[in-house]
Amino acid sequence: MGHNQLYRPNVAMIIVSDRYPEQKKLFIAHRSDLEGIWQFPQGGIDEGEEVQEALFRELEEEIGTDRATIVAEYPEWISYDFPEKIALKMQPYKGQRQRYFLIKLQEDACINLDTQHPEFNEYKFVDVAKALEMSAHFKKPVYEKVIGYFKNEGYL
Repeated sequence: MGHNQLYRPNVAMIIVSDRYPEQKKLFIAHRSDLEGIWQFPQGGIDEGEEVQEALFRELEEEIGTDRATIVAEYPEWISYDFPEKIALKMQPYKGQRQRYFLIKLQEDACINLDTQHPEFNEYKFVDVAKALEMSAHFKKPVYEKVIGYFKNEGYL
């Protein structure tokens, strides 16, 4: 199995509300299956699926709406390894290889976490520092890198 095959292809999103760019608070959600774990929505890219197609499908599946607009895209794939406990559950993958997008919710978007397969049981819009503080330790370096890029580019 090659290097990329050890990492599950994944799309991830940093979501801002319809009040962006005046308000630059980020959507962060608490996982329903892991106590104390907050993260940005993300999900696997199916075989043959385009990245942006997966993005909007995952939005709908995870937060109950795909009523959003892409503001920006991180320019490259970024990978991280799963912690041991999670890696056992995610075999044969040792981590994820992700494409990140900055997404703005449309005014008519209605967030609904009670989806067909709920992944989250709570969400908040918080400032960047708070989002990083709340995020899972193993995702924090990726979040810092991606958010840093969006900040440097003037989006956050």
